[in-house]
Amino acid sequence: MAKLLLLGLLLYGGWILLRRSAPALTIDEKEARAILGVDNLADAEAIRAAHRRLVSAVHPDRGGSAELARRINAARDVLLKRRH
Repeated sequence: MAKLLLLGLLLYGGWILLRRSAPALTIDEKEARAILGVDNLADAEAIRAAHRRLVSAVHPDRGGSAELARRINAARDVLLKRRH
């Protein structure tokens, strides 16, 4: 039982380190719009809807790609930040 707990803690620690080591994505607004498939008139609601639609299709928990999900998240963040 103790070995299993130790293994779980080690795996969790490794996961935390991997999450923190991923470099930040730098994408511009044009690329972000292309990724989400929205135009320059899209409001925050349309941006969030496009994000939900895309990320649900490529989420790693559903067999998708972590990198694609990361790019979609970054695109959402860039566009929503520009709206404020």
